[in-house]
Amino acid sequence: MSSDRRRFLKQLGSTIVLTSASLSSFAAMEEHERRILQAEKRVSANDKIRIATIGMGIMGFNDTRAALTCPGVELVACCDLYKGRLQRAKEVFGANIFTTDDYRVILDRKDVDAVIIATSDNWHSTIAIAAMHKGKAVYSEKPMVHYIGEGLNEIKVQQDTQAKFQVGSQRISSIAFQKAKELYQAGAIGQINSIEASFNRQSALGAWQYTIPLDASEQTVAWDRFQANEKMKLPYENNRFFRWRNYREYGTGVAGDLFVHLLTGIHFLTDSKGPDKIFAIGGTYYWKDGRNVPDVMSAVIEYPETKEHPAFQANLRVNFISGEGERTSTKIIGSEGVIDLFGEGDGFTIHKNKLTKAPGIGGWDSLYTYPEAMQKQLLDNYNKKYSAADQQSQNIPDVTYSAPQGYNASNDHFANFMDAIRNGKPIVEDAVFGFRAAAPALACNESYFQNKVMHWDANQMKMV
Repeated sequence: MSSDRRRFLKQLGSTIVLTSASLSSFAAMEEHERRILQAEKRVSANDKIRIATIGMGIMGFNDTRAALTCPGVELVACCDLYKGRLQRAKEVFGANIFTTDDYRVILDRKDVDAVIIATSDNWHSTIAIAAMHKGKAVYSEKPMVHYIGEGLNEIKVQQDTQAKFQVGSQRISSIAFQKAKELYQAGAIGQINSIEASFNRQSALGAWQYTIPLDASEQTVAWDRFQANEKMKLPYENNRFFRWRNYREYGTGVAGDLFVHLLTGIHFLTDSKGPDKIFAIGGTYYWKDGRNVPDVMSAVIEYPETKEHPAFQANLRVNFISGEGERTSTKIIGSEGVIDLFGEGDGFTIHKNKLTKAPGIGGWDSLYTYPEAMQKQLLDNYNKKYSAADQQSQNIPDVTYSAPQGYNASNDHFANFMDAIRNGKPIVEDAVFGFRAAAPALACNESYFQNKVMHWDANQMKMV
């Protein structure tokens, strides 16, 4: 084992902060240690997994780097519609990398075992289905579909072909989310009743005003191929290609990009199949740059009681011009405490507050409005009924769990994907789970644009 690996293992044990004896199990940490140790094992030539990335934008480059942290994984090809990104792929990953602007050429290659689909949202399902029919394992960026109507067909293709298919929302593989789920299921916060989850940003880049290359034009961008699936063909625009997230035609707005992360975490923690009612409001309040999706959106989502969980409500919010600055939070609120997850799987704090057995009397109460003699009698009766212990609120210390410095949940997410390809292990975020997270997020868009409550059948995975 390398000295760097030893240092990381030592760091893993020392940086996880436990401030309460209630954190007695280290299952998530042990799993991560096991994976690190596995990475030291030699991988035979027969075990090598050759990947290709389709869509070399921000996520394409980051996903490729994460995939290559897994032992025995080799990048053989890249696809993008902008020539400059293909040039950059060779600079970063090697001049021998095959590059093309046609994803079909990638799928026809016999030396490609798995593809990463990191294109604009409108191409996710089309390419994923084609890849599965070609016998490729698929890692599809979220949301796995552009429209809700695409979901059931994509699931059917995966089931018919038995292709390895994983959706790229890394929270489900985060050691912090795994630990939070363990504690939630152990009753650490009592009975869940609501969830508050949000993404706050305060920058042009955070609001998707990404840098546009100097040579952007129809000569360097395969624009016709980019909008080949669109019914209405539009003239080339730099913003529509390089800032596609801002347009409904190619992206899914803050709901499909960020709500889906929040819902993935919520469904993983609670084992929920999904909500039944969804309502969203929002608007374009600040970034008036031609985008046709909101820069601020809030949604109220209702989960009915099921065998997996009691009824609860989720409030989701994205604000691209928040004076709070950059902050991501998911609060799982129960009757006896709150799990406050921060970052993208960086860690969490549990705040405990247990309801006293005695209901309380006096203070902000109607007691003082009654005659004095009656007040005395009520207090005497109360103190006879409830002991001092019954009346005393408990002082329960917070519990904090932090992932190691430098930890990246995406690396673990890809490690899980590669394990499924190589060893036949279960996919951690399969097509059914991915669609059940994506569909309510996309229903938020439908609710916003149609200004009405959307009804979703989570078991049948269809709108009602």
